[in-house]
Amino acid sequence: MKATFGHMGTLTPIMQLILEDLGHESITPHRPTRLTLSRGAKYAPEFACIPFKIVLGTYLEGLERGADTLASAGGYGPCRAGLYGELHGRILRDLGYDFDFIFFWPPLKKPVHFYRQLKKLKGPHSWPYLWKTIKKGYQKLAVFDDLELLAQKKRPRELRPGSTSKAFEQAMAVMSEAKTELEIERAGEKARGIMRSVPAQDDLQVPRVGVIGEIYVQLEPFANFYVEELLGHLGVEVQRSIYLTSYTRHDVLSTKGDMGSRRLAMPYLSQKIGGHGQNSVGDIIRYARSGFDGVVQLAPFSCIPEIVAKSIVPRLSKDYGIPVLTLFIDEHTGSAGGQTRLEAFVDLMKQRRSRGLTIGA
Repeated sequence: MKATFGHMGTLTPIMQLILEDLGHESITPHRPTRLTLSRGAKYAPEFACIPFKIVLGTYLEGLERGADTLASAGGYGPCRAGLYGELHGRILRDLGYDFDFIFFWPPLKKPVHFYRQLKKLKGPHSWPYLWKTIKKGYQKLAVFDDLELLAQKKRPRELRPGSTSKAFEQAMAVMSEAKTELEIERAGEKARGIMRSVPAQDDLQVPRVGVIGEIYVQLEPFANFYVEELLGHLGVEVQRSIYLTSYTRHDVLSTKGDMGSRRLAMPYLSQKIGGHGQNSVGDIIRYARSGFDGVVQLAPFSCIPEIVAKSIVPRLSKDYGIPVLTLFIDEHTGSAGGQTRLEAFVDLMKQRRSRGLTIGA
């Protein structure tokens, strides 16, 4: 099997690890580019969101590099993203590509289907061997989440501009060589050390921003115009509402989702509307109560769950005294416009800080 998959932040090297450990050839996708997006947009339906278009373009690139199998996963429920695997497959076959598609529904939603797809993925290996491989992937993913958290804290406090991003790339390179559990443990210690050694004024008080919204545009830097780096370079500490380890625990291995955020959202949005819409509402409240200075909502253009959440933002902002900036993104969105809005938003937060405004003020 020569398998490719959609690029999504730090999940990409984990997919490569799992495929190669199971004896498959990984046609690992490159970081998406404007060409990737434009190719996906060319063949995508007009209503499709930017994650759909980027992933479609990535599939095209992988198939042209010799992939004979696509691997992906999707949600199940009101969000139309649950249909994207089927739609991707139909579009690519209509274009003349021949391939197998291993598509995972959530294991607790469609357990029989999930089992069959997992059986195809594991090939001749035993179930204990597959479990060991997945466990290694999760171990490595936990390190990646730690590295991202360290980068988010260091970047606004670094003494040399750009040193955090450079260290992060070095740390990721160290982790890329780790294959066994022991290697991952040792590489994790070294990679964390690289991040901690970045010269920074660690006790500097800086504005803090929570980033919420749809999972793909949160986790794939190309899709959000590298918003974490931009905010960090503007002197802001970023914290996302979604990290892959917590998402695995709360969403993949649970039917309830992140109950903390959902409970907070109930007075404003009592229904689970698909995607991360209800979570976005609860996360704004959570960040406000945690003393954050602002929230940035990232949403694909036409994403219904995030549109519903956006309609509640003015009331949340008023009730909790926290500014919220919503960025809707599609293939026509320009990075310059987004940067200008973020710079103005950061100025607003800093002015509020200087005037001593607190949450609820």
